[in-house]
Amino acid sequence: MKELTKMEEEILKGMRKKIMYVDDIQYSLITVKNRLQDTYDVFTAESAGKMFELLENIFPDLILMDVNMPDVDGYEAIKCLKADERYADIPVVFLTGKSDRDSVVKGLSLGAIDYIIKPYTANKLTEIIENNLNPPEQKETSQGETGASKPVVLIVDDVNSMLRAMQYALQDRFKVYILSKSQDVLDFLHAKKPDLILLDYLMPVLNGFDLIQMIRAMPDYEDTPIIIITTEGTMDHVSKAMSIGASDFIVKPFKPKELSDKVARQIRIAKQMRLFKEDMKNNMG
Repeated sequence: MKELTKMEEEILKGMRKKIMYVDDIQYSLITVKNRLQDTYDVFTAESAGKMFELLENIFPDLILMDVNMPDVDGYEAIKCLKADERYADIPVVFLTGKSDRDSVVKGLSLGAIDYIIKPYTANKLTEIIENNLNPPEQKETSQGETGASKPVVLIVDDVNSMLRAMQYALQDRFKVYILSKSQDVLDFLHAKKPDLILLDYLMPVLNGFDLIQMIRAMPDYEDTPIIIITTEGTMDHVSKAMSIGASDFIVKPFKPKELSDKVARQIRIAKQMRLFKEDMKNNMG
């Protein structure tokens, strides 16, 4: 194998991705840096404050961040990152020991693209980083949990972190499919029939209002429950959605149990209504 010249080495070094890792535990900083430095340029910060100082001079391709930190925790830090147009598009992956569902969903719903739970393997860490820095050219537009007996839920949202948060919140009780492109929804509904649809109201190409009306016009979807996903302070959107066929709404940020229970309730109501209509039809016949 031909050895690289110094110029070629410098060119390759300049092309290396930059990773910033934020954690208040010195041992964790050293461990992660040692695991990644052969492939990436790794910069470490022992606090959120130090991270923002480094960001003045270094623009990383990805930020790894712990949740439990003094002064400013990871959740507050990502809120600050996403609120600053200079840093809003930097991918953030949480690397933390907080493994309960509420913590995972909160991290993803705040904008993290992934969530790694300690302890982790070195291979798992590098795999997640590589997948997020160099995603496959074609990604699956839908994902589902196995288990034919589970009710089927379709989630439609153009924000990938929100898709992941809702999928994580629901996947134990439901078979979940996700779509990030609203224009793919009708094709999906022709191929599969979900028991419920979770639909963001604000999306490019086709917004939630357009989709509700299109879905309700399909012969098999007059009664399929549709839950609109909205944000605080947009109750006028909720009213409009409900008037054209939405069954319920959920407000971001949401609690996983609240979302799961609301989905289950709407599916149960739809089933009861379907059985009621069938009984009425049989009695009339």
